[in-house]
Parts: sequence; structure tokens; C-alpha cells
Amino acid sequence: MKITYLLGWGDEMGGTELATYTQAEHLAERHDVEILSVFRTRDEPFFREARALPVRYLIDRTVTPERPVRDSLLDGTACRTLAALPSELIAPAWEDAFDRLSDIEMATALAALDTDVLVTTTPALMAAAVTHAPARVVTVHQEHRPSQRRGASGEPLLLHAPRLDALVTLTDRTRVWLAESLGASAPELAVIPNAVPAGFRPSADAESRTIVMAARLTGEKRVDHAIRAFGKIADAHPGWSLRVFGSGRMEQELRRLVDGLGLHDRVELLGPCQDMAAEWAKGGLSLLTSGHNEAFPLVLLEAMAAGVPVVAYDVLTGPAEIVRHKVDGLLVPPGDTDALAAAMSSLMGDPETRRSYAKAARSGVYERFSSAEVTAKWEELYERLVARRDRPERLGERADRVAAGIGSGGAAFRTTAPYLISAAPGAGERAREDEILAASGGRLVRSVGRLAEQRDDLTAPQVIDANLELTASALQAQDVPYALVRTGATAHTLAVAAEYRDRALKALAEACRDRAVYAELVKPRDAAPGPVLAERLDSIGEVAGVKVFTPVTTSTLSLRYGAAQACTVAFWERQDAAAAWQDGSWLGADGTARTADGEPVAWRAPFGGTLAGRELPSLRPTATLRVRGRDYPTLDVFARRLVKDVDFPVDAVYTWVDDADPQWRARRDEVRGGGAESADTGAVRFRNRDELRFSLRSLAQYAPWIRRVHLVTAGQTPAWLDTDHPDLTVVDHRELFADPGAALPTFNSHAIETQLHRIEGLSEHFLYFNDDMFLGRPTTPDTFFLGSGLPRVFWAGASVPPLPPSERDEGYLAAAKNNRALLERDFGRTLTHGFVHAPYALRRSLLEELTERYADELTATSRSRFRSHRDHSLVSSLFQHYAFVTGRAVPGGISYEYVDIGSRSGHARLGQLLQSRGRMAFCIGEAPHSTLSDQEMALAMRSFLTAYFPVRSPYERA
Repeated sequence: MKITYLLGWGDEMGGTELATYTQAEHLAERHDVEILSVFRTRDEPFFREARALPVRYLIDRTVTPERPVRDSLLDGTACRTLAALPSELIAPAWEDAFDRLSDIEMATALAALDTDVLVTTTPALMAAAVTHAPARVVTVHQEHRPSQRRGASGEPLLLHAPRLDALVTLTDRTRVWLAESLGASAPELAVIPNAVPAGFRPSADAESRTIVMAARLTGEKRVDHAIRAFGKIADAHPGWSLRVFGSGRMEQELRRLVDGLGLHDRVELLGPCQDMAAEWAKGGLSLLTSGHNEAFPLVLLEAMAAGVPVVAYDVLTGPAEIVRHKVDGLLVPPGDTDALAAAMSSLMGDPETRRSYAKAARSGVYERFSSAEVTAKWEELYERLVARRDRPERLGERADRVAAGIGSGGAAFRTTAPYLISAAPGAGERAREDEILAASGGRLVRSVGRLAEQRDDLTAPQVIDANLELTASALQAQDVPYALVRTGATAHTLAVAAEYRDRALKALAEACRDRAVYAELVKPRDAAPGPVLAERLDSIGEVAGVKVFTPVTTSTLSLRYGAAQACTVAFWERQDAAAAWQDGSWLGADGTARTADGEPVAWRAPFGGTLAGRELPSLRPTATLRVRGRDYPTLDVFARRLVKDVDFPVDAVYTWVDDADPQWRARRDEVRGGGAESADTGAVRFRNRDELRFSLRSLAQYAPWIRRVHLVTAGQTPAWLDTDHPDLTVVDHRELFADPGAALPTFNSHAIETQLHRIEGLSEHFLYFNDDMFLGRPTTPDTFFLGSGLPRVFWAGASVPPLPPSERDEGYLAAAKNNRALLERDFGRTLTHGFVHAPYALRRSLLEELTERYADELTATSRSRFRSHRDHSLVSSLFQHYAFVTGRAVPGGISYEYVDIGSRSGHARLGQLLQSRGRMAFCIGEAPHSTLSDQEMALAMRSFLTAYFPVRSPYERA
């Protein structure tokens, strides 16, 4: 069997390259194996393994200009020109190292490839391979990173994986995510881990006082965390040193950090090493401090194969699959340098434990990840796929997968499943989950590797409050004192005195017995970080706190509630607790801890804090807070009106039109008369794709504090809208306009917006939404208003050009220019930028003031039936600038994105938005002159919105 591995740059040092060469070297003993590298970048490959294998290159980048390795008639000028052009085969967002010259050479080489199996090693290369490889060649993609966290570089996986024969991941966590994301379009999915590299590997003697680390010196690898953690404990462990092997753009920055911490004689940055096996054997301890992009790190296998214990960040995938906590290493919460330092110190100061871990590391890694066992799995997969490649149904099944993928979202958008950042459950916990799942009667499912209730009727606020009720009830049932404290977060936190830690954990374990309830451990002392079944809490050891939650997933598998909606139980310590206990301190009659001399002892939060700070004089409840119909004990300070509280009502206002209504269309066409459509009068300005339904869903999910919704329409009402909902008002233009006879019918949003302050019953403070605006993450009233009532304004990066308004300007731009003239005339200030198209925070009284001050200009705007270059934009620009220059608004910040549904790259961006759920607000618009069909745009938008907001809002009919 002939196997070809496709690498981007096979000469370089990297985990993907080493894993590929290791696998190829093992298989080369019985098969015809070659490496096809797109680029040659060195005179000799970095890895020794590459020199023993046949490597074929396509582009030589060791010469200038780069040129094909094959015999070619292209001269230097042609090569230089092609290399300067961006790739059309591989999008720059996927990989930016490719160009038009590499396109040509890849397409040529792949089309002529004579091999049985073509193995790709990055998603970008996979896209090229399935496009150009002969149909009879079996295509297999090896995913060397956690696909869940790839972002744009993972887009080709979702778009092109259906055309593969098999997709292989390093961990089951990633396989599950791909299965849930790809659905019916998924090819065969398999899990095969990396193997311990072959050959003799010297063993460490377990007595060394050297910490050995191998990593690229980039931000993702967080080598600075290792240096800082070592700096915290270096004085306590004389004789220990840290040696880092690797190179990268952060080298100078890291050297400055070493010097700044005074560690120049204890920390060495030694550059790349071609014989790491010898260096591992000199180590007594190893570190892995990477961020989120470790899939199954070979450096851990190498270190442990040499008998070196490991301390690693417990990131999404990788370390927990390799390191057995408190057996051959320690896992600590990602990014927590204090926990990292403590774990390092515990092993550095305990030779006996270090020796035990070292022995377990060496024996365990060879037992679990031997080259023979892993190679056998690859052989079985390749041989099975080759055996069936000529079956007629193979290509038909591939076509069905491709069709299913396109049908689910279009050419450039795919629905993705959520993922868990924490590591996967251990084998014992997985078995217990299976028991609970079997006994659930179909009520539970597995989602992203954990048990979850499957429901489509719960919003995030409901889940948050349910987790609070579950947790508080468990504590109350066992008489564990607690206080609900306000933290400013959308989820709830209970404060419990550390003396009650054991009782609290037992109470939670008892209440959650046989249930799919989890607890994420916060700063555990004895257990690995991450979530466990809550029924295990009575045996988990000491923790600073737990986050209790019932996972819930929707039937779309695109929305999951979990730790972000958890109720946190924090175990508060008394400040100087040891001394206070020795003095005989105890709770006084007022609930305040006091020493024997009567001095108060403050309680301190073990992590995070509250709106009243990290220290409180007492944890004894003296008041209550009401949450969803239930009173919870709290402290008096949290029941008061705090200075920053936004405790005034906030409403939401929407403007909406149904362009499919034939009567409305007839009125619009009559008012418009003849002539060509423009961006302000054509269909693109009014097109309705049911965005309002999903914008209201976003409001219910992420702004449950909104008091009332006012929907402003031209006598239209969506059929799905529950107009009887007590917190919803439909406002007709005829009820709204001060002079309906002169202004109506209107098709100008600027005109409608001049009348919003006239809505009957509208609160003083309100948010204004267009129906193409969406909230994407939880918000609080403070996101938009200060406690003093001042609105926040969100400036955009795009400028308003210093040019006069023109009939050629789109309506929004001309209006901004006209607003500028008013500000210059009255305040001597020049408007330079607009505001992001996110919900606008407004005040009714200030709008009334503006309509009086600029009565002529705004009355003219209100009577303009279509957007005009003479308009003023009141609520999206003039209000914000006027409020700011008169001291009645403050600048704010909001994570925001605008997506153009009229471009295919915008569809890809929708996929990234769904995968990350990282924007607090976003807008989906459409460029006036899109080349995409309306059907394709509608499919992508509907698929995205259904996936992002699958839970109905209370404003929809049942």
C-alpha cells in the first residue's frame, strides 16, 4: 500500500510535522510511504525522522524568488508575480502562507498523484486535496489540533470534510464535536492518538533539579507563565533551574522577563534542540503551559517516555488524555499561575512523590501509546478504506454528504455544536454517567461528551435561576448557612463559611445523587480541575468553591447551557483565620466574627468578589433577595440600592416592516413613482427574513431585565407574534406620528425614528433595535446605562468623510453629515465618526428636547417618505453626539460585529460567530448589490439564526 502524507512545510519544527514523520516512519517498515511537502524552507529538514524518509517538494522557498521544484520554464519575473498574488485555492483566513504559485503546483501534483491513501495534516491542505486528488485515491485527514478552537483556520473542516473518506482526531472530545457539528454530512470519524516516537530513549534518574520545557516561543505556548510561576517559588527551592528549548517571536520579550525577575542565572532560553530525547533525560520535571490549541502534545509523550513527571494546564484536549493526575503528573486550571507554581513547588519539594510519578510516567506512556498499537490502528483504517474504494456506493455516499452539508446552511455556512473548555471525564466517571443515562428513560442525552437534558423551552435566565434554586435547596435541606451575594454577573453566587465546606459538599452530593448535575471545581487542592458529577462532591477534597449546574442542550445541538449558567458556591475564609481561632474568636450575636478582644475579623472571598468588595464583616444573613418568586437570604448591603445600580425601568423599541405584504408594496410603489431602485428605496432596504423573531429571542436570552417591548409597525403584525403578551405593545404609525396626514405612509426609518419618544407608556430609558440587530451574549442594564441614568454610546471605527452631503450618499451617511452641520453650528464641534449598529441606549426626555431644539430639521425628516440626503438621523447619531457634547452621555465599549450576508465571506463569518459566541452584539445586513441569490442568502441566515437562537421567546405564539 502506498501512503502519501501532505505537509505544508515539512522542513520546520512543529508538533504536526513530528507526529507525521513519527507515524510515517512506523508505517514505512511495511508500506511505501512518501512525504509531499508544499514548501521547501531549509537546506535540510529540522527533524531527524524526515531525513530517513522520501520527501518530495513542490515550491522551493530557499531561493529568491520562490520557484517550482519541478523542471519549469517559468522565469524569475513570472515566479515573483505569481508568488505575490493571493491564493485562490486556500483562503488567506485559513492559512496565509499560500499564493497563486503554490495553487498551481498543488493542483498539478495532486491531480497526477499515484497513491492509495492521501493523508492531509491541516484543514487548508485538506480542502486542496479533496478538490484536486483523483477520485480513486482514498483521502484521510488527520486533525492535529482541537477543531473546536480553531476559529477561521478550521472552516475548511466544516465545508470540505464531507468529501473525505475519513477524518481522524487525536481525542474523543474533538471527534464528538465534529460528529455533532457535521451531522449527516460527516465522513467516517475515528480517534487515533499520537504514539511515542520510536527508537531508544534514555531515561531520567528522577534526581535532577532541572525543569525541562520544549515549546515555541509564541503567545499561545505561554512560556511566560512558566517563567513567572518559577519566579514565585525559586527562592524556596535553591538548586532548581528552568531550561526552555524552542524559538519564536517572543524570545526577546521572554529574555527581558527573565532579567526583570532576576532569574538570569536560573532560567535558560536555549533555542531549538534536535536531540530532545537526551535533554528530557536530564530533567526532573517538565511543564506544559499552552493555551487552548493543544490536541495531543507529543512533548508530553516524549517527557513522560523519559520518566519525567509533568505539570500541565488542563486545557480543552490533550493533557488530561495523557497525564494521570496524581499518578504521573499534576493538572492545574488553565492560566492560573498561582496554581501552576503551587503544583511545581509540591513536586520540587517532594523527591519521593517525584520518583513515584517518574516511574509511573515512563511505564504508563509506553503501555497506553506504544508505537506498535497506534500503528496497527492506522494500518487497519487505511487498509479497510482502500479495500472499499472501488465500491460504487462510495462516491454516491460522498455526494449525499456534500448535499447534506450544503442543504444545512449553503455554500459557506455550517452549523456548529458548542464545546466544553474543561477536560473530558475519566473512565470511572464515564461509566457512572452511562448508568445515569440508562436510567433516565430517554430524558438525557450525551452532548459534547457530557450528560445533558434536551429541552427547547428554556432560556438562559431560567436555567441560571433553576441552578440557584437547586443549589440553595440542597444547602438548606442540610442546614448549611449561606448568603446570596451580588457580584454583577448574570449567574448567582452563594457565600458559605469555609468551616461548613465539608457539610456543604456532602449536602450537594446527596441532593444530586443519581442526577445529571455537575460541579466545576474551583482551585481544587486534591482533585484535578474541571467538572465532576455533583454526586461525587463528598469525596472530592478541599476546594475554594464549586459551580453547580444541570447541563441542558437544545434539539439543534447548537446551544448548550452549562458552567456559564452555574450557581457558584464560594467558601469564604476569615482573614487571619488561624490567629483568630487561636484567640478563641467566634460569631458574635450580630453575626460578625470577633477575636477574644472583641475586634471584628473580616471574611474574605476565596476568588472573585462582590459588588461590595472581597471582604465582608459577616456572612450571617440580615435581609433577603427575591429571585423568580423565591426569597433568598442575603446581607443587608446587597439589599440596598448601590451607587452603581441601574434600578430604573428600561424598555425596548423595535421598528419593523413586512415587505411581502402586497398592500404595503403597492403603497410604497405608488409613493416612489417611477425610476430605478436605490439603496434607500429598493427591496434591500425593506427585505424581511424573519429577523425580528430571532432578535426578540436574543432579547429574551440576553436581556431579561427589559421591562416592556414596543413594536412600531405600519399597521402590520407578524403572524407568529403573541400580541396578547402583557409586556408587548404593537404601535401603529398612525398612533405615533404627530402629523400623520403630512407624513404617512412613510418608508423612511429616519422619519419613524423622529417619533419614538411619542410612544405611549414608554419608559424614560430605553433601547432602540432595528430588527437586524441581535444580542449575542448576556448583558446587564449597566451594559447600556450608568446608575446615574447616563446612556453609554458606542463609537464605530468607520469615519464620516469630511465632505458635504450628496445625493449619491446612502441615506445614513448623508444624515450623519447633516447632523455634523448642526453640531458645528451650535457647539463648534465636528462630528468625525458614527456609532456601531448595535442597540442604541436612549432617553425619552432628551429626544423630546432634541425635537424641540431642531424642530424644523426633524419635522422635515419626519415628512420625507423615503430616505433623503436632506435627512437627519435622530436616534442613531444626533442623540448620541448631542448627549455627549452636553455632558449627558458617556463613551462605552461593546464587542460587536457587522456581517454582510450579501457576501460569501460573510456566510463564513456567521459560522465563526456561532462557534465562538464571542460578540455581545452583532448585526446582519445586506450590501445593496450582492451577487448572491436571495435563496442562498436566506438559507444561510435562517440556518444561522435558528442555530444561534433555537429557544422561542415569550413573545411568540405557542
